[in-house]
Amino acid sequence: MKVVGTIVAAFGRHYEIELDRGGRLTGFPRGKKSPYACGDRVELAPGDDQAQIMAHLPRSSLLYRSDEYRQKLIAANATQLVLVVATEPAFSEELLDRALVAAEHDELSVVFVLNKCDLKDRLPAARAVLAPYAALGYPVVELCALDDASALRPHLAGHLSILMGQSGMGKSTLINALVPGAAAATREISEALDSGKHTTTHARLYRLDTDSRLIDSPGLQEFGLAHLGQHEIETGFREFRPYLGLCRFRDCHHQAEPDCALKNAVTAGAIATRRMGSFLRISQHR
Repeated sequence: MKVVGTIVAAFGRHYEIELDRGGRLTGFPRGKKSPYACGDRVELAPGDDQAQIMAHLPRSSLLYRSDEYRQKLIAANATQLVLVVATEPAFSEELLDRALVAAEHDELSVVFVLNKCDLKDRLPAARAVLAPYAALGYPVVELCALDDASALRPHLAGHLSILMGQSGMGKSTLINALVPGAAAATREISEALDSGKHTTTHARLYRLDTDSRLIDSPGLQEFGLAHLGQHEIETGFREFRPYLGLCRFRDCHHQAEPDCALKNAVTAGAIATRRMGSFLRISQHR
């Protein structure tokens, strides 16, 4: 009899799996490789507390980052990326752009959360940084997770969302506000698996209600895009799309080439100068 479930957390080569039939157990891969991510659907050999993963079911999406040496899986089968920033500390716009490119490539919806909005003196500057994203149609939800995170809930409805942000943005506080008891549950499982050192380095999936789930990912410090080509990075900037293919040269890199449609759009104010600069840095250092 096949046992099917969803990976809801990873601890080294062991995975916590929520079974479709109810209950949870620890699963482990058959071979040396562990090609699984939080959110993956798997088939297991029957077992009580532990089971061997026998098959990897098809994915609808896979968000990951990469450099020239390796890939780092983040989450599978998600439908939305929630990028968390805050009024303080300062956040990296290039990291946001890199995550956006990966999300656009995987056809994920994207929502921005501006946290710590109770810091009124810092709020105008943070809003100004996010204004270009809002102008592109990305929703920006303002809140203070310490007080009330309910403004985000409508955006999570019906989605398997990935919560992502740099350290210090208040992501853990947001998770605890959205998922009562999340911290206690994580601590209990870590103690049971003797894997406390992994609790901040792996993604974890929480069920918000019957049709909404949320994956909390580790603090983001870098987001390599070595797995994407030039065209995939270009199309990851959604405001570039109307101009792609209109440059004089088919292999235009949008740098010093004459009659570059993207550069002309920047001059005309249709593409933000900062976004163009971010694209050039990303395309040169994926």
